[in-house]
Amino acid sequence: MADTGKAPAQSPGRTSPGRARLDHLVLAAESLPSGVAAVEAALGVRLSAGGKHTRMGTENRLLRLGDDAYLEVIAVDPSAPPPGRPRWLTLDAPSTRARLRAGPCLLTFVVRFDSLPLPALRFEVGPWEAFERNGLSWQLTVRTDGTLPADGVAPSLIVWNVQRHPASHLPDAGCRLEALALEHPQADDVQHGLEALGLGYICTQAPLPQLTVRLQTPYGPRTLRSREPLAP
Repeated sequence: MADTGKAPAQSPGRTSPGRARLDHLVLAAESLPSGVAAVEAALGVRLSAGGKHTRMGTENRLLRLGDDAYLEVIAVDPSAPPPGRPRWLTLDAPSTRARLRAGPCLLTFVVRFDSLPLPALRFEVGPWEAFERNGLSWQLTVRTDGTLPADGVAPSLIVWNVQRHPASHLPDAGCRLEALALEHPQADDVQHGLEALGLGYICTQAPLPQLTVRLQTPYGPRTLRSREPLAP
């Protein structure tokens, strides 16, 4: 996908010491093969193996964005039984399924947070839940109805129970996150939460929520926007 339009202005690494920092970006697809094909075509690189999330009935593939960050491509696992609860990331919502039929799209981002309990936020992130996959274990905030904080413009939070971040074990395809920009109709509420978490991102006022990321790839910059699906 060519880099077009106004680039986001915020650096991905600006955080307060001991507080939150970006962990991974989440891009969803109607099926994992279609998502992998679209992302690989857009970025010109190969994705790494991921795995299955048994509790949520999903599967993923990954792209390293440095030693401690990655892009996750995720989809419903057709071989898994329904989880008996709303899947995370709104993957069961009719509106999300309709979006993904048009092509894979960026949904949200996740940040690591090493100071508990959580500060007061003006958006609901949900309770902490424990997960594991392929020898990895972590805790993630998940809203019980499967919806995303501030329509995906505010992050979910993660704590890894590992000594080395999982991204450090992935092959390096030469991609890095350069910038992340946030827009939302309730920008003040989102901004309050970002600052409470110690994140340096800026959320601007806009009629519709949108998450925009700029990635540097071996073939130049690429921009992904949550309201613009990749070609299926």
